[in-house]
Amino acid sequence: MQDAPQAVAVTGASGYIGARLLKKLEDEDAFRKLVAIDTSPPPAPIHNMAVYRRDVTQPIDDALLQHRISTLVHLAFISRRGRNRREVAAIRQTNLDSLNSVLESCVRAGVNHIIYLSSHTVYGAHADNPIPLTDEAPLRPLADFPYGYDKFLAEKALQEFAEQHQDKKITILRSCVVLGPTANNYITRALFRPWLLGVQAYNPPLQFVYEDDLARVLTTVIRRGVPGVFNVAGDGVVYYREMADIIHSRLVSLPAFLA
Repeated sequence: MQDAPQAVAVTGASGYIGARLLKKLEDEDAFRKLVAIDTSPPPAPIHNMAVYRRDVTQPIDDALLQHRISTLVHLAFISRRGRNRREVAAIRQTNLDSLNSVLESCVRAGVNHIIYLSSHTVYGAHADNPIPLTDEAPLRPLADFPYGYDKFLAEKALQEFAEQHQDKKITILRSCVVLGPTANNYITRALFRPWLLGVQAYNPPLQFVYEDDLARVLTTVIRRGVPGVFNVAGDGVVYYREMADIIHSRLVSLPAFLA
């Protein structure tokens, strides 16, 4: 295990995972400096943290250089679904521009380790997927699910970057759905509906990870400087019908051709 890095930067620091991660890093009390980069300030003040209100489609070299950042966690990502094809394309371009701009800044500022939070949705929801999926499974994102496809494109960009900059350590974490008291995603929103849509004769397994557990995983990767691609999920699975029972929601099953 290597020593904890002297300073860590987090983009998307004011978001759901970013805020949890910064609080965890503060609790570790093992870093000289934490640097939060986002268009809005973090929801709570954190000791020994520098805040930069920036759009990361623009260079952030100055912030990285000023604090001699050795590790950067890139969480900045637009996850909302576009209302039409043009908006989907615009969101996709912004996500890629943000990633590429951050990577270029990391090169110029001498950042050694870049950590990217991806998603299990890069594998795609396919009936022939093996259970469980390993991190060596082929990536087959669904073109009509922009979130997963955008994460897939980001991973491709990171792989190309890694080939061109073999002196950099790249870590990709493919997280499953995150749950917790402050969670806000398509699953948590579904929990508050009186019904869930399903497909007849299809009862897929679901996996979740607790928000603080994901923050701990990220912190461990930062401290150990571990490169590579890793799936992140809690133990076991919850089947879709079982989830409906747990949350006391009515399951409405449609024929496959209507779903």
